[in-house]
Amino acid sequence: MKRLQVWMPLLFSLVLILGMFIGSALRQNVPGSRGIFNSGKRSVLQEVVDLVNLKYVDKVNTDTLTEEAIQVMLAHLDPHSVFIPASNVEEINEDLQGNFEGIGVEFFIIDDTVHVTNVLSDGPSDKAGLQVGDKFLKVGDSMVTGKAINGDKIKDFLRGVGGSKVEVTVLRNGKQIKASITRGTIPLYSVDAAYMIDTATGYIHLNKFSGTTYEEFMKAMETLQAKGMTKLIFDLRGNGGGILTEATDIVDEFLGNDRLIVYTQGNKQEKIEYHCKRPGLFETGKLVLLVDESSASASEVVAGALQDWDRATIIGRRTFGKGLVQEQYDLSDGSALRLTVARYYTPLGRNIQKPYNKGRDAYNDELAERFENGELVNGDTVTKHSGPAYKTKSGRIVYGGGGITPDIFIPFDTATFSSNVYVLFDNQLFSKFIYIYYQQNKSYFDQFKSPADFARRYSDTRTAWSNLVAYAGKNGVNVQNVPERDKVEIEKRIKTWLARQIWRMEGYYEVSNTDDAALAKAIAEMKKK
Repeated sequence: MKRLQVWMPLLFSLVLILGMFIGSALRQNVPGSRGIFNSGKRSVLQEVVDLVNLKYVDKVNTDTLTEEAIQVMLAHLDPHSVFIPASNVEEINEDLQGNFEGIGVEFFIIDDTVHVTNVLSDGPSDKAGLQVGDKFLKVGDSMVTGKAINGDKIKDFLRGVGGSKVEVTVLRNGKQIKASITRGTIPLYSVDAAYMIDTATGYIHLNKFSGTTYEEFMKAMETLQAKGMTKLIFDLRGNGGGILTEATDIVDEFLGNDRLIVYTQGNKQEKIEYHCKRPGLFETGKLVLLVDESSASASEVVAGALQDWDRATIIGRRTFGKGLVQEQYDLSDGSALRLTVARYYTPLGRNIQKPYNKGRDAYNDELAERFENGELVNGDTVTKHSGPAYKTKSGRIVYGGGGITPDIFIPFDTATFSSNVYVLFDNQLFSKFIYIYYQQNKSYFDQFKSPADFARRYSDTRTAWSNLVAYAGKNGVNVQNVPERDKVEIEKRIKTWLARQIWRMEGYYEVSNTDDAALAKAIAEMKKK
């Protein structure tokens, strides 16, 4: 009896292990087993899909049915929990990781021909000798001219595994030129522009928070500081967010000690705090943050932290109001689920998520309602704060719910075009004109050595307007007799888009900022003691 008592624990352990092994082996033979996500019981949804697949009178695509069922289910959650079909996952992941594999060109299809409109400096195509203005004739053995070619097809031809080669034939000045391009990693930059406005004031525009954003931001900051920057205008207008940790790392450069930047918490997720963890690169210089109604998510994390700690002056319009955190889960068929797992809170405890209890349609229409009720023009006089009020250390009042309200309001530019002018911006007609006009007058534009020089000296926009009228007319668009105010506005865009054609986004912002109300106000704030 004593011997049995000694061996009983070991015998029980062996039986338990054997049972686990047999159970695991049996489960592997059960259709639909999904590891830790498998409950051992088929869901009603799966039963219905299986019955439709087996018994329904007509042939149906059950994958499509399943996707639609998932979308309907998620519609009962928050607006930011979404299902991503397998066909879209790669593109979305590329944007978040900040790069993709390709040859490094931008292009337009004009008159059934693929034109190279920009070549990434020091990228694969640049190294292979491609130039702006080249026209693709062949990629590999495939002809890429004619009505059958479209943007998706040419992307499929040009993209591929890094290190692989693609042979191309282009037409340049009437001559066919062959080139061998070794595909490589093509960056999707987060920093659109970083330049000095004056001898002391730097400007940085950030379009998203991807896997390379913090690194790009630091390079820009170091470059500007080397040029004497002691004040910074940090532009997050139009920035819809991205990776939370990239945002917190950037905030860390503006705040000292171990200050709280943001914290997240959810029903199934414990509280996680993000604190400053290193000496910041710009903890004391004057700082202005530009935001608007399209600044969302991670952008609002930055704005909320800098506002709560009284570190920056916030200028612009109330931000989008997204205070939810998503995690992405890869699914077995290559699709993905981006699921809201927590809310985030600013250092003072604000959650700035706007209400979504009236459904997704109402949620998506909220920005349009701001315009209709006059908020985008009149600012705080009509703003209805849905959350509680908080007070910063300096005594300014800030609010939870419905986004970040700026310290200084800049009204939305309500100037609108007459209806026929909008057609210019359909099907890339205006941007194609800009490329063609630049190519036709390249020797003239070569005199401008920098965006600042171009902004200062280029003024012949009325000639460009006349050329645009002729080009539009050839494409069935009549803008001959538009109001003078439309001409003036389009001429401004001609100048900024030409700057983008020549110097990419850096040129666009440096030129457009010379006529920007929010930037002018920011510069005025910088001059205050």
